Amino acid sequence: MRDYFIRRLLLIIPTLLGATIAVFFITRIVPGGPLEARMRQAMAMASERSMKDAGGSLSEEQKEQLAAYYGFDKPFFPAYLIWLGAAPQEVEKQFIKFEEGQNEAKVTLKTLLPRAQWTATNAFKVSEATVDRKGALTGPDVVGWKTKAEPEKQRVTVFRTKFNGLLQGNLGVSTRYNDRVWAMIKERMPVSIFYGLITFILTYAVCIPLGVIKAIKHRTVLDNATSVVIFIGYAVPGFVLGSLLVVYLAARMGWFPTGGFVSDNFSQLSVSGKVWDLTHHAILPLICYMVGGFAFMTMLVKNNLMDNLAADYVRTAIAKGATFRGAVLGHALRNSLIPLATTLGQIVTVFVGGSILIERIFDIDGFGMLSFQAVTDRDYPLVMGVLVVSAFLTLLGNILSDFFVALADPRIRFR
Repeated sequence: MRDYFIRRLLLIIPTLLGATIAVFFITRIVPGGPLEARMRQAMAMASERSMKDAGGSLSEEQKEQLAAYYGFDKPFFPAYLIWLGAAPQEVEKQFIKFEEGQNEAKVTLKTLLPRAQWTATNAFKVSEATVDRKGALTGPDVVGWKTKAEPEKQRVTVFRTKFNGLLQGNLGVSTRYNDRVWAMIKERMPVSIFYGLITFILTYAVCIPLGVIKAIKHRTVLDNATSVVIFIGYAVPGFVLGSLLVVYLAARMGWFPTGGFVSDNFSQLSVSGKVWDLTHHAILPLICYMVGGFAFMTMLVKNNLMDNLAADYVRTAIAKGATFRGAVLGHALRNSLIPLATTLGQIVTVFVGGSILIERIFDIDGFGMLSFQAVTDRDYPLVMGVLVVSAFLTLLGNILSDFFVALADPRIRFR
């Protein structure tokens, strides 16, 4: 079984590569990316330009600089390898244009210093150098700099190379917010952990006892009434229920806040006030998060327990003198909970859990909202970062589910 889990862990790598290649390819072919958006902004500033020419107000050199800045100056596979960190990225790129008869030009080399060397006024090291038409670079601090001569364009490109991708732990920088993608994801994780973990705990805490009661009281009024309630909840989408709760309980009756994770004055509240404020804001979203999973989890416990109650070993235990309560709790329930182990591994996805529609309705700035904003803003580095984190945790959760099943049921052996 150890070899099986080792193979599953190793399969995460090609699976992630396949998923990221597919999404990276889509980001290269769909229209309306950051490059086009920047060109439209430049066009809007030149009102005399035609709407049909999205980059009409920019020169070819400016377009090339924008393409290099957003990483669209390379073909698909080289660009993917750069994002992955398997190929060097050309950073701090400059285009040096030569006039007719000019053989040399001055160039300012601006290098970002390590964070430990930053000062209050400067985080860059600046030096002067000279470059000629053939790309020869001379100066006191030219080590690590490279050049590429382009005689047909009468210019030289000066740049440095750096491995700075996923393999180096860098998810990139958001083209929309100009923040590091990993920092943006970490900022949303507390919200996702809060709602995901509370939903996970409450679902198990309510559904397991309810499933046991429904199995013991099968076909009674209690069983039929609870079945109607949980299946109505299962049939109503969470975002529809959220809209109704916001309109009636929050907006009209004023019992709950209409949105947000906490109030604006949250930092000024006492400890008890913060707890109440957080709870007050969380009640309605948690109802919407939990309503869909209640029916599945409850009926899973009920049906498995009923199958085990009809098994021979339960009847044998009762025949040997065990009480019905002892047979249920000590024998049947333990085996009935084994299928629930298949869902335990998904607890790791609470880091990136969340519903886009529910978070939109309640104005919660969580991981679901971040994913939605990344797609609508065509923020491709953020899209790729969200994909990597969520796909990795989902794959890891599937492996953990298999592990918990094998741990709970000694009869299961993976090969």
